[in-house]
Formats: sequence, C-alpha cells, structure tokens
Amino acid sequence: MPQATALIAEDEPLLANALRQALQRAWPELAPPRLAANGNEALEQALAQPPDVLFLDIRMPGRSGLEVARELAEDWPGDHPFPLIVFVTAYDNYAVEAFERAAVDYLLKPVNDARLAASVQRLKALLAQRAADGRDPRLERALDQFRALAAQEQDPLPAARLDIIRAAVGNQVRLIPVDDVLYFEATDKYVNVVTAEGQALIRTSLRELIPQLDPRQFWQVHRGTVVQVRQVQAAVRDEAGKLSLLLRGRPEKLAVSRLFAHLFRQM
Repeated sequence: MPQATALIAEDEPLLANALRQALQRAWPELAPPRLAANGNEALEQALAQPPDVLFLDIRMPGRSGLEVARELAEDWPGDHPFPLIVFVTAYDNYAVEAFERAAVDYLLKPVNDARLAASVQRLKALLAQRAADGRDPRLERALDQFRALAAQEQDPLPAARLDIIRAAVGNQVRLIPVDDVLYFEATDKYVNVVTAEGQALIRTSLRELIPQLDPRQFWQVHRGTVVQVRQVQAAVRDEAGKLSLLLRGRPEKLAVSRLFAHLFRQM
C-alpha cells in the first residue's frame, strides 16, 4: 500500500503545527501532512493534490470546514478515492452531530494524544480495507449527508413559483418566460439566464432563485448550474468518471457534480 497522505486545514498556525507534530508521533508511516491556512486554500489543495485523509477545522475564514467537505463532494475527481474526513472543532455542537456519520471521526480542541491515537487506528483500518477490496462506501454515505443538508438550505420556506423573469439586456428589460429557459448559470454576483435566443443576467443568487422554480421542471446539477430537464438529451460519463449533460440542439456540455449525479442513474 503506498504511503498515506494527509492535509490539515486549520487557520490557527500554532494549532496546525501542534496537530501535525502529534500526527507524526502517532502515525510515523504517514507522509508529512500538508497545511492549509483557511477553507479556500484547503479546497484548492485537496482538489489539486488529493489527500487520503483530510483534517478539517469546522470554523475557518472563507469557507467553513463543512462547506469545504460539501464542495469537495461536488467536485471530487472520479479517479481518486474520496478522502477520509476528520472534523476538528472547539465546539461539540449540532454541526458535529449532524455530520458524524459522514465524517470518519471528529476531534475536539485541544487535541488529546490518546484520542488522536484512537482516531489514527481507525483511519489506518479504513485505508487498509479500501486498499484490499477497492470499495468506497463512505463516499456515498457522505454524499447522502451533503444532499440532505443542501435540500434543507435550498427550500427553507415555500416560495411563489416564478413564471416570468425580468432581465436587463443593454438598456432594455427583457421579459423571459421561465419555460423558455434552457439553464441558469451562477456568476460572481449574478445569474446568467440562457435561452435558445441568447443570454441575460439577473441580479440575484442561485440560492434565492431555486426555491422559486418548479423542482419537476428544473434540476440543480452543479453548485452553479440549474437545468431545465426536458432540454437534456443525454448524460455522458467520460474516461475519468465525470458526468456531463448534452442539451437538445446545443453545443455546450454542462458538468454534473458528484452531489447530483444520482439524478441521472438508470431507472
């Protein structure tokens, strides 16, 4: 089995170094853990160089540890096993309880050597099991957890259905029937509305827009993309295992994240 790798995401340098040193004592076969100073850096590093184990502080600047875990589940490359996630927190609160089944473990600050040693034994056993049988059942369990949380966040209250979208195009305000929309695509501050006739920007977030759409008509397929289902011609998986959508009469492909890939399983 190749040498295991780890990434520690912790915004307090003293705590990050203390955890790295404690890990090197408890798990000498582990490659020296890499460090990320915040949630954004953790996401970038984990996607660029996938670790076997990810220690995520729950409260970090930028993205929280929970947000990092959920976005990793969306964008994780299909050619590498999903990392075993250990949440690290100073607060034994509801977030840990909600995610304890998705995470392999969680550690309370300050991390106790005996508790860390027990966690390391658990991680070693899971990595050995993964290497032996090639299965990765924890990924699907984690994805189920993140899907449930995403559904709660997206539809906290019933909202009136949207029939017409008012979008600024130059010095005009176009009235676009929702039925004509092929897909919505989030940009930095806006949502791009794509129809067969063209594109238009609206000043809202995708999170605010989704509760106003008919869920039988529009499916979120990625963190930044919602597509009209009847415009989807096919879902195609590439050699790396990534899923994308072909639209009827359109040249573009829309990426489908792991979090929403279950929508396109065969009936």
